[in-house]
Amino acid sequence: MNIERIRQPFIKKFPGDFSGNLIQRNTPKVLFATISPAGFDHPKLIAFNKTLSEEIGIGVFEEKDLDFLVGNRLPENIQTYATAYAGHQFGNWAGQLGDGRAILAGEIENDLGKKTELQWKGAGATPYSRHADGRAVLRSSVREYLMSEAMYHLGVPTTRALSLAFTGEDVVRDMMYNGNPQLEKGAVVIRTAESFLRFGHFELMSAQGEYKTLQELVDFTIENYFPEVTSSGIQRYKDFFENVCTRTANLAVEWFRVGFVHGVMNTDNMSILGLTIDYGPYSMMDEYDLNFTPNTTDLPGRRYAFGKQGQIAQWNLWQLANALHPLIKDEKFLEDTLNHFGTHFWESHDTMLCAKFGFDELLKDDEDFFTNWQGLMQELQLDYTLFFNYLEKSTSTTDVKDFFNRVSYSLVNDEKLKKLEDFLSTYNSRLSLNTVSREQSLAIMKKTNPKFTLRNYLLYECIEEISIGETSMLEKLTDALENPYEERYPEFSAKRPNNYDDITGCSTLSCSS
Repeated sequence: MNIERIRQPFIKKFPGDFSGNLIQRNTPKVLFATISPAGFDHPKLIAFNKTLSEEIGIGVFEEKDLDFLVGNRLPENIQTYATAYAGHQFGNWAGQLGDGRAILAGEIENDLGKKTELQWKGAGATPYSRHADGRAVLRSSVREYLMSEAMYHLGVPTTRALSLAFTGEDVVRDMMYNGNPQLEKGAVVIRTAESFLRFGHFELMSAQGEYKTLQELVDFTIENYFPEVTSSGIQRYKDFFENVCTRTANLAVEWFRVGFVHGVMNTDNMSILGLTIDYGPYSMMDEYDLNFTPNTTDLPGRRYAFGKQGQIAQWNLWQLANALHPLIKDEKFLEDTLNHFGTHFWESHDTMLCAKFGFDELLKDDEDFFTNWQGLMQELQLDYTLFFNYLEKSTSTTDVKDFFNRVSYSLVNDEKLKKLEDFLSTYNSRLSLNTVSREQSLAIMKKTNPKFTLRNYLLYECIEEISIGETSMLEKLTDALENPYEERYPEFSAKRPNNYDDITGCSTLSCSS
């Protein structure tokens, strides 16, 4: 592997704490602290993403490279560090946070000039670990490794995963925070992104009154990650904020398209680049429910429920606007931009739904059609992915009872069948208003609606297998998630089995997940 190509431009550009001190503390007026990974004596590789490795310029994995994948015995060119950021958590200002179990190796540039940051998750404590150990357990590491790759292949902006490895040590975790800690296998993931900068980095500098560093951070972000921003002066910062808003709105729409629920949309978990970041208590949608949250910590308020993700994205952007105000100094602009977010989001959302249904354009009555569809989905407890998969196959002679039984988590009765039948009739009538052929409509649907999504129960089964040394499920899921618009594994194109309804790790997760 070409790890000698890794550099650390971020720590050469910004103020930091170079003491190497791991004591958990505030580090005011800096954006990072240099630290060293914990080191592990008996690591074991579980998975390595060969395609991604070649793409970013790391190259081919060799046996000796396992040390790098867990942060052991690093060469002199790699100065590891953790970044400091702040954030609003569950709507409340939390002050300084930071990379509590993430450690950055730096940035690598491939032969085409594309730059990628590499970051270990679970390689040890940092000054920002907040009384934790900086380790990660197998279940959370598998979930991050597989889901970030699944989202990439679905076409959703995301961080990615390079490797997954056992650390060879056990870690104590109280998974549900209910006073029942247990030993679990430790693991490390290397995740990659163009940048891991978050809303919280900008919030931290603004909250501390470090406006010069704030401006330098925004300039650095524009120069490296926002080539579309070409203006100067205050307009440069206005254009930057508008672009962040657009990227964030587009990301939330993509989450709705594939049925992804993040579970913990704190501002410190929001990428400034509009990427899906920090895969904790997430879930793909099984039965459709706008009020569904996979995060037990989010109950009973359901702040981060599926149907609220656009609204929360806008709320988080308000906090970013407050942080950037010292540079932009124009309250009306910020207010107008944030109000426009809602308009852009809903227009994009409805256009996305049109594509899921195979409509070639949005018509004036479609909003009512979508509202009625949402009500039907919730009332009949219809599976989000399977509904659209079977809708693609439906015709005027479709067996409505068979359709219902394949996609509903509720018990069938005549009233429910009649409601589904009436909807399918309404849908076919709406479909007839298309200006394209049925074949073209199906092509739109097939590009938009995945055949495979990485459901929590599948992840649960995979984690159970890996924990006893089996990798067949891992290999099968990897193949499926790399080809999500194909039905390669019919056994995955089915409803969640009933026996997983109340198992922790399948339907309910915590922030420890």
